[in-house]
Amino acid sequence: MDSPEVTFTLAYLVFAVCFVFTPNEFHSAGLTVQNLLSGWLGSEDAAFVSYHLRRTAATLLCHSLLPLGYYVGMCFAASEEWLYAPGRAPEAWRLFLLLALTLPAAACAVICHWARNRWARHPLACTLALYALPHSGWRDVAASVNTEFRRIDKFATGAPGARVVVTDTWVMKVTTYRVHVAQQQDVHLTVTGSRQHELSPDSNLPVQFLTIRVASAHPHVRAFDIRLNSAEYGELCEKLRAPIHSAADVVIRQSLGDLFLETFASLVEVNPAYTVPSSQELEACIGCMQARASVKLVKTCQEAGAGECQQCYCRPMWCLTCLGKWFASRQDQQRPDTWLASRVPCPTCRARFCILDVCAVR
Repeated sequence: MDSPEVTFTLAYLVFAVCFVFTPNEFHSAGLTVQNLLSGWLGSEDAAFVSYHLRRTAATLLCHSLLPLGYYVGMCFAASEEWLYAPGRAPEAWRLFLLLALTLPAAACAVICHWARNRWARHPLACTLALYALPHSGWRDVAASVNTEFRRIDKFATGAPGARVVVTDTWVMKVTTYRVHVAQQQDVHLTVTGSRQHELSPDSNLPVQFLTIRVASAHPHVRAFDIRLNSAEYGELCEKLRAPIHSAADVVIRQSLGDLFLETFASLVEVNPAYTVPSSQELEACIGCMQARASVKLVKTCQEAGAGECQQCYCRPMWCLTCLGKWFASRQDQQRPDTWLASRVPCPTCRARFCILDVCAVR
C-alpha cells in the first residue's frame, strides 16, 4: 500500500470519479468542466442552447482524456516499467495506452460530427429541429428556448448532472452529456415512482424524491425521466400546462409537514406505551373530532424534576396526527433541522414536553 503506483492509482481514481460526478466540494473548488472552460463555453443565461452544445462536447472530450492522464501519471509513479517508452513497456500497459488513445480519438470524431454545419448534427440541435416550423430551422427554436430560459419565472432544480428546467413552453433535463427537450403542449407526464430517504443532506427529516416520466407525443422525441424533491412538486405543477398523472401505488408527500408527521409517528411508536385505566373511556380527539384520542403526555425523557420537560396531568385528549401537527406548528419553519430535538407546551395545560414524552395509548 506504500508503493507510489498504488498511492497514485487510488488518488487518481478518487479524482476521476469526483471529476465525472462532481460532488459539491469539486463545484466549490471550481474543478468542473464548466468552470475550467468558462471562457470558451460562454454564459448559460446569455445563450442556453449554444452553451450546452459546447459544454456537452467539451465534457465528452475531457472525460475521455482521463485514462490517458492516468497513463501519463504512471510514467512518473512507476518509472521502472518504462511506460514513457511504449516499445519497452509491458504488453498490458501497451494495450491500456492503445485504449487511452482510442477514447479521445473516438470522442473527437463524435464532436466533429456534431459540429458539422455549425452544430446542426448535435443531438440537441436535432431535437430542436423536430419542433421547427416550416421554412425555419433549429436555430429559430433555439432562440425561443434562450429567451424563455432568461426569464426569472422559470422552474429550475436538481444537481448539475441531472438538472430540471421548465419554462413556459419547454420541459428540459440537463445531464452530463446531453440535454433532453420536450414541448409542454405535446408531453404526457406520469409519476412512475418515489423513493424515501430517511435523512436529507440539509436536515434531520426524511425526504422523498419523485421520478416523473416525460413522454412526448412526437414520435421522434425520446421520453426521459426527471427526478425532484416532493417538496418542489407543487411549484412544478404551477409551471406546467399539462397535468401530471400518478401511478396508483405512488403516494406523494409534498409538504415538510407531511414528512415530519411520518417521522413523528415512527418515533412515538418506539416510546413506552401508556395503559389507560379500565375506568377511563377514551373520547374523540378535541382537535379533529374524528379520530379517538390515542396519545398521552408522560415525562419519560428524564427523571421527574430534571430537565426542561414537565409532567402533564391531562387525560388523553388528542390523536397522534393532531398532536404532531401542533408540535410542528410551534417550530421555527426556517430551521427544520431543530424540530425533532425541540420542546413545546401541551396544547391544553402548557406543560412543556418533547417527542420522547409522547406515549401511545394502549
